[in-house]
Amino acid sequence: MPIFAEMTLRHSLRLIAITLALAGCSEATRPDAIESVEALQARGSLVVLTLEGPTSYLAGDDGPGGYEVDLVRAFAAHLGVEAEFRTRPSITALTAALANGEGDIAAAGLTVTAGREARMQFGPAYKTVTEQLVCHNGGPAPTSLDDLGRARIVVLAGSSYLETLQALPVRSDAAGWTERDGGSAMPLLEAVDAGEFDCTIADSHLADFARRRHPDLIVAMDLSEEESLAWAYSGQVAGLGDVLTAWFSQIHEGDLLERLDEVWFGQFADFNYVDVSSFVDRVETRLPRYERWFELAAERTTFDWDLLAAQAYQESHWDPDAISDTGVRGLMMLTLSTAERVGVEDRTDPRQSIAGGAAYLEDLYQRVPSGVTGEDRIWFALAAYNVGMGHMYDARALAERQGLDKNSWDDLATVLPLLSDPAYYRDLRYGYARGQEPVRYVRKVREYRALLNAQGI
Repeated sequence: MPIFAEMTLRHSLRLIAITLALAGCSEATRPDAIESVEALQARGSLVVLTLEGPTSYLAGDDGPGGYEVDLVRAFAAHLGVEAEFRTRPSITALTAALANGEGDIAAAGLTVTAGREARMQFGPAYKTVTEQLVCHNGGPAPTSLDDLGRARIVVLAGSSYLETLQALPVRSDAAGWTERDGGSAMPLLEAVDAGEFDCTIADSHLADFARRRHPDLIVAMDLSEEESLAWAYSGQVAGLGDVLTAWFSQIHEGDLLERLDEVWFGQFADFNYVDVSSFVDRVETRLPRYERWFELAAERTTFDWDLLAAQAYQESHWDPDAISDTGVRGLMMLTLSTAERVGVEDRTDPRQSIAGGAAYLEDLYQRVPSGVTGEDRIWFALAAYNVGMGHMYDARALAERQGLDKNSWDDLATVLPLLSDPAYYRDLRYGYARGQEPVRYVRKVREYRALLNAQGI
Protein backbone atom coordinates (compact mmCIF):
# COMPACT_ATOMS: atom_id res chain seq x y z
CA MET A 1 0.00 0.00 0.00
CA PRO A 2 5.83 3.36 2.76
CA ILE A 3 5.83 5.39 5.89
CA PHE A 4 5.12 4.65 9.50
CA ALA A 5 8.65 3.58 9.97
CA GLU A 6 10.73 6.46 11.11
CA MET A 7 14.22 6.50 12.31
CA THR A 8 17.20 8.36 13.55
CA LEU A 9 20.52 7.37 11.97
CA ARG A 10 24.09 8.28 12.89
CA HIS A 11 26.62 8.95 10.21
CA SER A 12 28.87 5.89 9.71
CA LEU A 13 32.36 6.72 8.57
CA ARG A 14 34.64 4.17 7.04
CA LEU A 15 36.82 4.27 10.12
CA ILE A 16 33.86 3.21 12.26
CA ALA A 17 33.01 0.41 9.85
CA ILE A 18 36.55 -0.90 9.93
CA THR A 19 36.63 -0.71 13.72
CA LEU A 20 33.38 -2.66 13.98
CA ALA A 21 34.66 -5.28 11.55
CA LEU A 22 37.85 -5.73 13.57
CA ALA A 23 35.73 -6.04 16.71
CA GLY A 24 34.23 -9.17 15.19
CA CYS A 25 30.79 -8.14 13.96
CA SER A 26 28.92 -11.20 12.69
CA GLU A 27 29.06 -11.86 8.96
CA ALA A 28 25.52 -13.22 9.29
CA THR A 29 24.11 -9.87 10.37
CA ARG A 30 26.02 -7.39 8.23
CA PRO A 31 27.35 -7.30 4.68
CA ASP A 32 31.07 -7.10 4.09
CA ALA A 33 32.37 -3.57 4.53
CA ILE A 34 32.64 -2.36 0.93
CA GLU A 35 33.88 0.83 -0.65
CA SER A 36 32.05 1.23 -3.95
CA VAL A 37 28.83 0.56 -5.80
CA GLU A 38 30.83 -1.68 -8.12
CA ALA A 39 31.82 -3.85 -5.16
CA LEU A 40 28.17 -4.03 -4.10
CA GLN A 41 27.27 -5.17 -7.61
CA ALA A 42 30.00 -7.78 -7.52
CA ARG A 43 28.53 -9.08 -4.27
CA GLY A 44 25.23 -9.51 -6.10
CA SER A 45 22.92 -8.24 -3.39
CA LEU A 46 21.54 -4.99 -2.01
CA VAL A 47 20.94 -5.41 1.72
CA VAL A 48 17.80 -3.49 2.64
CA LEU A 49 16.75 -2.70 6.19
CA THR A 50 13.04 -2.17 6.64
CA LEU A 51 10.12 -2.35 9.04
CA GLU A 52 7.00 -4.45 8.73
CA GLY A 53 3.92 -2.42 7.87
CA PRO A 54 1.07 -2.39 5.36
CA THR A 55 2.65 0.23 3.12
CA SER A 56 6.28 -0.84 3.42
CA TYR A 57 6.92 -4.57 3.88
CA LEU A 58 4.37 -7.38 4.13
CA ALA A 59 5.45 -11.01 4.42
CA GLY A 60 3.46 -13.41 2.25
CA ASP A 61 3.39 -16.97 0.98
CA ASP A 62 4.80 -15.80 -2.35
CA GLY A 63 7.48 -13.63 -0.75
CA PRO A 64 7.40 -10.09 0.59
CA GLY A 65 5.29 -7.36 -0.93
CA GLY A 66 4.55 -3.71 -0.36
CA TYR A 67 5.14 -0.29 -1.84
CA GLU A 68 8.70 -0.08 -0.52
CA VAL A 69 9.44 -3.65 -1.56
CA ASP A 70 8.40 -2.99 -5.15
CA LEU A 71 10.34 0.26 -5.31
CA VAL A 72 13.47 -1.34 -3.85
CA ARG A 73 13.27 -4.24 -6.29
CA ALA A 74 13.16 -1.80 -9.19
CA PHE A 75 16.31 -0.11 -7.89
CA ALA A 76 18.02 -3.45 -7.31
CA ALA A 77 17.18 -4.49 -10.87
CA HIS A 78 18.74 -1.23 -12.07
CA LEU A 79 21.93 -2.21 -10.25
CA GLY A 80 21.74 -5.78 -11.56
CA VAL A 81 21.55 -7.32 -8.08
CA GLU A 82 18.98 -9.01 -5.85
CA ALA A 83 17.29 -7.19 -2.98
CA GLU A 84 17.88 -8.89 0.37
CA PHE A 85 15.38 -7.61 2.95
CA ARG A 86 16.12 -7.60 6.66
CA THR A 87 13.32 -6.47 8.93
CA ARG A 88 13.86 -4.89 12.32
CA PRO A 89 11.26 -4.82 15.10
CA SER A 90 11.39 -1.12 15.85
CA ILE A 91 12.67 2.24 14.71
CA THR A 92 15.38 2.11 17.36
CA ALA A 93 16.57 -1.27 16.10
CA LEU A 94 16.50 -0.06 12.51
CA THR A 95 18.57 2.98 13.45
CA ALA A 96 21.17 0.86 15.18
CA ALA A 97 21.31 -1.64 12.33
CA LEU A 98 22.08 0.99 9.71
CA ALA A 99 24.64 2.67 11.96
CA ASN A 100 26.31 -0.72 12.53
CA GLY A 101 26.63 -1.32 8.81
CA GLU A 102 24.09 -4.15 8.70
CA GLY A 103 22.50 -2.81 5.54
CA ASP A 104 23.17 -0.70 2.47
CA ILE A 105 19.93 1.27 2.57
CA ALA A 106 16.99 1.71 4.93
CA ALA A 107 13.69 1.76 3.04
CA ALA A 108 10.78 2.08 5.43
CA GLY A 109 8.87 5.23 4.58
CA LEU A 110 11.24 7.57 6.37
CA THR A 111 10.23 11.19 6.75
CA VAL A 112 12.98 13.68 5.97
CA THR A 113 13.24 16.32 8.69
CA ALA A 114 15.86 18.99 9.28
CA GLY A 115 17.01 17.20 12.41
CA ARG A 116 17.42 13.90 10.63
CA GLU A 117 19.25 15.41 7.69
CA ALA A 118 21.85 16.68 10.13
CA ARG A 119 22.66 13.17 11.33
CA MET A 120 21.89 10.78 8.46
CA GLN A 121 22.24 10.58 4.70
CA PHE A 122 19.10 10.57 2.56
CA GLY A 123 18.53 9.90 -1.09
CA PRO A 124 16.04 11.95 -3.11
CA ALA A 125 12.40 12.22 -2.05
CA TYR A 126 9.97 9.88 -3.79
CA LYS A 127 6.65 10.67 -2.08
CA THR A 128 5.00 13.42 -0.05
CA VAL A 129 2.69 12.84 2.90
CA THR A 130 1.05 14.77 5.71
CA GLU A 131 1.08 13.76 9.37
CA GLN A 132 -2.51 13.45 10.57
CA LEU A 133 -4.23 13.08 13.92
CA VAL A 134 -6.46 10.01 13.55
CA CYS A 135 -9.20 9.42 16.12
CA HIS A 136 -12.16 7.14 16.76
CA ASN A 137 -15.48 8.32 15.39
CA GLY A 138 -17.69 9.41 18.28
CA GLY A 139 -14.84 9.91 20.73
CA PRO A 140 -12.71 12.95 21.50
CA ALA A 141 -11.39 14.20 18.17
CA PRO A 142 -9.44 17.45 18.62
CA THR A 143 -9.65 19.84 15.68
CA SER A 144 -7.24 22.43 17.11
CA LEU A 145 -3.98 22.30 19.04
CA ASP A 146 -5.70 23.78 22.08
CA ASP A 147 -7.95 20.70 22.27
CA LEU A 148 -5.19 18.07 22.28
CA GLY A 149 -5.27 17.82 26.05
CA ARG A 150 -8.75 16.27 26.04
CA ALA A 151 -7.69 13.20 24.06
CA ARG A 152 -5.70 10.14 25.08
CA ILE A 153 -3.01 10.10 22.40
CA VAL A 154 -0.61 7.26 21.64
CA VAL A 155 2.39 7.86 19.38
CA LEU A 156 5.07 5.67 17.80
CA ALA A 157 8.31 5.94 19.77
CA GLY A 158 11.29 7.26 17.86
CA SER A 159 9.11 8.54 15.02
CA SER A 160 8.83 11.90 13.34
CA TYR A 161 5.32 11.97 14.80
CA LEU A 162 6.87 12.23 18.25
CA GLU A 163 9.11 15.06 17.06
CA THR A 164 6.02 16.83 15.72
CA LEU A 165 4.22 16.56 19.05
CA GLN A 166 7.25 17.75 20.96
CA ALA A 167 7.55 20.80 18.71
CA LEU A 168 3.90 21.86 18.95
CA PRO A 169 3.27 25.24 20.60
CA VAL A 170 1.16 23.83 23.44
CA ARG A 171 1.85 23.67 27.16
CA SER A 172 3.27 20.36 28.33
CA ASP A 173 0.51 20.06 30.92
CA ALA A 174 -2.16 20.64 28.27
CA ALA A 175 -1.21 17.82 25.93
CA GLY A 176 0.18 14.48 26.98
CA TRP A 177 0.74 11.25 25.13
CA THR A 178 1.84 7.67 25.51
CA GLU A 179 4.76 6.33 23.49
CA ARG A 180 4.84 2.79 22.13
CA ASP A 181 7.74 1.13 20.39
CA GLY A 182 7.27 -0.62 17.07
CA GLY A 183 7.91 -0.52 13.37
CA SER A 184 4.59 0.88 12.15
CA ALA A 185 1.78 3.12 13.33
CA MET A 186 -0.73 0.51 12.15
CA PRO A 187 -0.95 -1.29 15.54
CA LEU A 188 -1.58 2.09 17.16
CA LEU A 189 -4.38 2.83 14.70
CA GLU A 190 -5.87 -0.54 15.59
CA ALA A 191 -5.59 0.35 19.29
CA VAL A 192 -7.53 3.56 18.62
CA ASP A 193 -10.16 1.60 16.71
CA ALA A 194 -10.47 -0.77 19.69
CA GLY A 195 -10.99 2.17 22.07
CA GLU A 196 -7.73 1.73 23.96
CA PHE A 197 -6.76 5.30 23.03
CA ASP A 198 -8.63 8.22 21.54
CA CYS A 199 -6.14 9.23 18.85
CA THR A 200 -2.78 8.54 17.26
CA ILE A 201 -0.68 10.10 14.53
CA ALA A 202 -0.04 8.53 11.13
CA ASP A 203 1.08 9.59 7.70
CA SER A 204 -1.77 10.39 5.35
CA HIS A 205 -1.47 7.35 3.10
CA LEU A 206 -1.34 4.97 6.08
CA ALA A 207 -4.36 6.74 7.57
CA ASP A 208 -6.23 6.19 4.29
CA PHE A 209 -5.21 2.53 4.28
CA ALA A 210 -6.28 2.01 7.90
CA ARG A 211 -9.66 3.66 7.39
CA ARG A 212 -10.49 1.06 4.74
CA ARG A 213 -9.98 -1.64 7.31
CA HIS A 214 -11.40 0.28 10.25
CA PRO A 215 -14.12 2.64 8.98
CA ASP A 216 -14.74 4.07 12.47
CA LEU A 217 -11.41 5.89 12.26
CA ILE A 218 -11.55 9.55 11.23
CA VAL A 219 -8.93 12.17 10.43
CA ALA A 220 -9.38 14.94 13.00
CA MET A 221 -6.77 17.34 11.61
CA ASP A 222 -3.43 17.67 9.86
CA LEU A 223 -0.44 18.20 12.13
CA SER A 224 2.13 19.05 9.47
CA GLU A 225 2.60 20.51 6.05
CA GLU A 226 3.56 18.12 3.26
CA GLU A 227 6.70 16.16 4.14
CA SER A 228 9.02 14.11 1.96
CA LEU A 229 9.78 10.41 2.21
CA ALA A 230 13.20 9.12 1.23
CA TRP A 231 15.58 6.22 1.74
CA ALA A 232 18.52 6.54 4.09
CA TYR A 233 21.75 4.98 2.92
CA SER A 234 25.01 3.77 4.38
CA GLY A 235 28.09 5.94 4.15
CA GLN A 236 30.18 2.81 3.72
CA VAL A 237 29.34 2.54 0.02
CA ALA A 238 31.13 5.28 -1.87
CA GLY A 239 29.02 6.65 -4.71
CA LEU A 240 25.73 5.12 -3.52
CA GLY A 241 24.21 8.55 -2.93
CA ASP A 242 25.07 9.63 -6.47
CA VAL A 243 23.56 6.44 -7.93
CA LEU A 244 20.37 6.96 -5.93
CA THR A 245 20.13 10.57 -7.09
CA ALA A 246 20.56 9.60 -10.74
CA TRP A 247 18.07 6.72 -10.54
CA PHE A 248 15.36 8.69 -8.79
CA SER A 249 15.80 11.50 -11.28
CA GLN A 250 15.21 8.95 -14.03
CA ILE A 251 12.09 7.40 -12.50
CA HIS A 252 10.59 10.80 -11.67
CA GLU A 253 10.58 11.39 -15.44
CA GLY A 254 8.87 8.05 -16.06
CA ASP A 255 5.71 6.49 -14.64
CA LEU A 256 7.07 3.97 -12.11
CA LEU A 257 6.11 6.00 -9.04
CA GLU A 258 2.69 6.74 -10.50
CA ARG A 259 2.11 3.06 -11.20
CA LEU A 260 3.18 2.04 -7.69
CA ASP A 261 0.88 4.66 -6.20
CA GLU A 262 -1.97 3.27 -8.28
CA VAL A 263 -1.24 -0.33 -7.25
CA TRP A 264 -0.83 0.32 -3.53
CA PHE A 265 -2.89 3.44 -2.83
CA GLY A 266 -4.92 4.25 -5.94
CA GLN A 267 -8.06 2.40 -4.82
CA PHE A 268 -8.43 4.53 -1.68
CA ALA A 269 -9.21 7.86 -3.30
CA ASP A 270 -12.88 8.19 -2.29
CA PHE A 271 -13.76 7.15 1.24
CA ASN A 272 -17.40 6.23 1.75
CA TYR A 273 -18.09 5.37 5.38
CA VAL A 274 -21.38 3.57 4.74
CA ASP A 275 -20.03 1.57 1.80
CA VAL A 276 -16.89 0.47 3.63
CA SER A 277 -18.77 -0.30 6.86
CA SER A 278 -21.21 -2.50 4.95
CA PHE A 279 -18.36 -4.21 3.14
CA VAL A 280 -16.46 -4.96 6.36
CA ASP A 281 -19.64 -6.41 7.89
CA ARG A 282 -20.30 -8.62 4.86
CA VAL A 283 -16.71 -9.86 4.82
CA GLU A 284 -17.50 -11.36 8.22
CA THR A 285 -21.09 -12.46 7.66
CA ARG A 286 -21.34 -13.44 3.98
CA LEU A 287 -17.93 -14.10 2.45
CA PRO A 288 -17.06 -17.16 4.59
CA ARG A 289 -19.98 -19.06 2.99
CA TYR A 290 -18.50 -18.65 -0.49
CA GLU A 291 -14.75 -18.28 0.01
CA ARG A 292 -13.91 -21.89 -0.82
CA TRP A 293 -15.92 -21.71 -4.06
CA PHE A 294 -14.04 -18.58 -5.10
CA GLU A 295 -10.80 -20.44 -4.41
CA LEU A 296 -11.92 -23.42 -6.52
CA ALA A 297 -12.94 -21.12 -9.37
CA ALA A 298 -9.57 -19.38 -9.19
CA GLU A 299 -7.77 -22.71 -9.55
CA ARG A 300 -9.51 -23.21 -12.90
CA THR A 301 -8.83 -19.73 -14.26
CA THR A 302 -6.15 -17.08 -14.62
CA PHE A 303 -7.43 -15.06 -11.68
CA ASP A 304 -6.73 -14.88 -7.96
CA TRP A 305 -9.71 -15.71 -5.79
CA ASP A 306 -9.76 -12.29 -4.15
CA LEU A 307 -10.31 -10.65 -7.54
CA LEU A 308 -13.27 -12.96 -8.23
CA ALA A 309 -14.66 -12.25 -4.76
CA ALA A 310 -14.29 -8.50 -5.28
CA GLN A 311 -16.05 -8.74 -8.64
CA ALA A 312 -18.89 -10.73 -7.09
CA TYR A 313 -19.29 -8.10 -4.39
CA GLN A 314 -19.55 -5.40 -7.03
CA GLU A 315 -22.12 -7.49 -8.88
CA SER A 316 -24.38 -8.60 -6.04
CA HIS A 317 -22.90 -7.73 -2.64
CA TRP A 318 -22.51 -11.52 -2.29
CA ASP A 319 -26.28 -12.02 -2.43
CA PRO A 320 -27.11 -15.25 -4.33
CA ASP A 321 -30.71 -14.12 -4.82
CA ALA A 322 -29.83 -10.73 -6.32
CA ILE A 323 -31.76 -9.79 -9.47
CA SER A 324 -31.75 -6.69 -11.64
CA ASP A 325 -34.55 -5.07 -13.60
CA THR A 326 -32.87 -6.34 -16.79
CA GLY A 327 -33.10 -9.96 -15.67
CA VAL A 328 -29.50 -10.72 -14.73
CA ARG A 329 -29.34 -12.58 -11.45
CA GLY A 330 -27.31 -14.48 -8.93
CA LEU A 331 -24.04 -13.91 -7.12
CA MET A 332 -22.22 -13.11 -10.39
CA MET A 333 -25.29 -11.54 -12.02
CA LEU A 334 -25.33 -13.69 -15.15
CA THR A 335 -27.70 -13.20 -18.06
CA LEU A 336 -29.71 -16.24 -19.07
CA SER A 337 -27.77 -16.62 -22.33
CA THR A 338 -24.40 -16.33 -20.59
CA ALA A 339 -25.45 -18.86 -17.96
CA GLU A 340 -26.41 -21.35 -20.67
CA ARG A 341 -23.12 -20.71 -22.46
CA VAL A 342 -21.01 -21.56 -19.38
CA GLY A 343 -23.17 -24.45 -18.20
CA VAL A 344 -24.98 -22.82 -15.29
CA GLU A 345 -28.39 -24.44 -14.78
CA ASP A 346 -29.44 -22.49 -11.69
CA ARG A 347 -28.20 -18.90 -11.52
CA THR A 348 -29.27 -18.62 -7.88
CA ASP A 349 -27.01 -21.51 -6.87
CA PRO A 350 -23.94 -19.64 -5.54
CA ARG A 351 -21.48 -22.40 -6.40
CA GLN A 352 -22.71 -22.60 -9.99
CA SER A 353 -22.83 -18.82 -10.30
CA ILE A 354 -19.26 -18.35 -9.08
CA ALA A 355 -17.92 -21.08 -11.35
CA GLY A 356 -19.90 -19.76 -14.31
CA GLY A 357 -18.96 -16.13 -13.76
CA ALA A 358 -15.29 -17.04 -13.43
CA ALA A 359 -15.46 -19.15 -16.60
CA TYR A 360 -17.08 -16.29 -18.50
CA LEU A 361 -14.45 -13.82 -17.27
CA GLU A 362 -11.73 -16.28 -18.33
CA ASP A 363 -13.29 -16.54 -21.79
CA LEU A 364 -13.27 -12.75 -22.10
CA TYR A 365 -9.69 -12.61 -20.86
CA GLN A 366 -8.57 -15.03 -23.56
CA ARG A 367 -10.34 -12.92 -26.21
CA VAL A 368 -8.61 -9.69 -25.21
CA PRO A 369 -6.28 -8.59 -28.04
CA SER A 370 -2.74 -9.86 -27.59
CA GLY A 371 -1.29 -6.36 -27.43
CA VAL A 372 -3.00 -5.80 -24.08
CA THR A 373 -0.73 -7.28 -21.42
CA GLY A 374 -0.19 -7.46 -17.67
CA GLU A 375 -2.88 -6.13 -15.36
CA ASP A 376 -4.29 -4.04 -18.21
CA ARG A 377 -5.53 -7.31 -19.68
CA ILE A 378 -7.46 -8.10 -16.48
CA TRP A 379 -9.08 -4.65 -16.37
CA PHE A 380 -9.99 -4.99 -20.06
CA ALA A 381 -11.70 -8.33 -19.39
CA LEU A 382 -13.58 -6.96 -16.38
CA ALA A 383 -14.79 -4.00 -18.41
CA ALA A 384 -15.95 -6.38 -21.16
CA TYR A 385 -17.86 -8.40 -18.53
CA ASN A 386 -19.74 -5.21 -17.74
CA VAL A 387 -20.24 -3.55 -21.13
CA GLY A 388 -19.53 -6.26 -23.70
CA MET A 389 -16.47 -7.10 -25.77
CA GLY A 390 -17.73 -5.29 -28.87
CA HIS A 391 -17.82 -1.94 -27.10
CA MET A 392 -14.30 -2.56 -25.80
CA TYR A 393 -13.14 -3.04 -29.39
CA ASP A 394 -14.82 0.26 -30.22
CA ALA A 395 -12.99 1.93 -27.34
CA ARG A 396 -9.67 0.67 -28.69
CA ALA A 397 -10.47 2.07 -32.12
CA LEU A 398 -11.46 5.41 -30.62
CA ALA A 399 -8.30 5.56 -28.50
CA GLU A 400 -6.19 4.96 -31.58
CA ARG A 401 -7.98 7.74 -33.47
CA GLN A 402 -7.18 10.13 -30.64
CA GLY A 403 -3.51 9.25 -30.56
CA LEU A 404 -3.79 7.27 -27.34
CA ASP A 405 -2.50 3.80 -26.50
CA LYS A 406 -5.25 1.32 -27.38
CA ASN A 407 -3.53 -1.30 -25.22
CA SER A 408 -3.47 0.82 -22.05
CA TRP A 409 -6.36 0.55 -19.61
CA ASP A 410 -5.77 4.12 -18.41
CA ASP A 411 -6.17 5.42 -21.95
CA LEU A 412 -9.22 3.23 -22.59
CA ALA A 413 -10.78 4.54 -19.38
CA THR A 414 -10.35 8.03 -20.81
CA VAL A 415 -12.27 7.30 -24.02
CA LEU A 416 -14.90 4.82 -22.83
CA PRO A 417 -17.26 7.59 -21.56
CA LEU A 418 -17.31 8.96 -25.11
CA LEU A 419 -19.29 5.90 -26.21
CA SER A 420 -22.42 7.65 -24.95
CA ASP A 421 -21.72 10.75 -27.06
CA PRO A 422 -23.37 10.66 -30.52
CA ALA A 423 -20.48 12.67 -31.93
CA TYR A 424 -18.38 9.55 -31.36
CA TYR A 425 -20.58 6.44 -31.20
CA ARG A 426 -22.27 7.08 -34.57
CA ASP A 427 -19.00 6.23 -36.29
CA LEU A 428 -18.30 3.11 -34.23
CA ARG A 429 -19.22 -0.44 -35.17
CA TYR A 430 -21.12 -1.35 -32.01
CA GLY A 431 -22.68 2.05 -31.41
CA TYR A 432 -23.99 3.53 -28.20
CA ALA A 433 -22.91 2.33 -24.76
CA ARG A 434 -22.99 3.80 -21.28
CA GLY A 435 -19.22 3.95 -21.33
CA GLN A 436 -18.78 5.47 -17.90
CA GLU A 437 -20.19 2.31 -16.32
CA PRO A 438 -17.30 -0.07 -17.15
CA VAL A 439 -14.82 2.55 -15.92
CA ARG A 440 -16.63 2.75 -12.60
CA TYR A 441 -17.07 -1.03 -12.55
CA VAL A 442 -13.35 -1.73 -12.84
CA ARG A 443 -12.53 0.98 -10.29
CA LYS A 444 -14.96 -0.50 -7.76
CA VAL A 445 -13.73 -4.07 -8.26
CA ARG A 446 -10.18 -2.89 -7.69
CA GLU A 447 -11.26 -0.95 -4.62
CA TYR A 448 -13.08 -3.92 -3.12
CA ARG A 449 -10.08 -6.12 -3.80
CA ALA A 450 -7.87 -3.60 -2.00
CA LEU A 451 -10.34 -3.58 0.89
CA LEU A 452 -10.16 -7.37 1.08
CA ASN A 453 -6.39 -7.15 1.26
CA ALA A 454 -6.65 -4.44 3.91
CA GLN A 455 -8.73 -6.90 5.94
CA GLY A 456 -5.81 -9.31 5.81
CA ILE A 457 -7.54 -11.60 3.30
